[in-house]
Amino acid sequence: MPQMAPLNWLTLFIFFIFLFMIFNIKNYYIIFYTPKVSLTKKKLLKFNWKW
Repeated sequence: MPQMAPLNWLTLFIFFIFLFMIFNIKNYYIIFYTPKVSLTKKKLLKFNWKW
């Protein structure tokens, strides 16, 4: 039935957009970066200004 062709194209378009978004979200959140913990302490520099 040719009358149903636009509806079929619309459902396929929505389906593939949904799959594309799910694929991108999955690839974005699948990588887990471990934060680097540095053990170096910052030196506190105190200046005694003598004018």
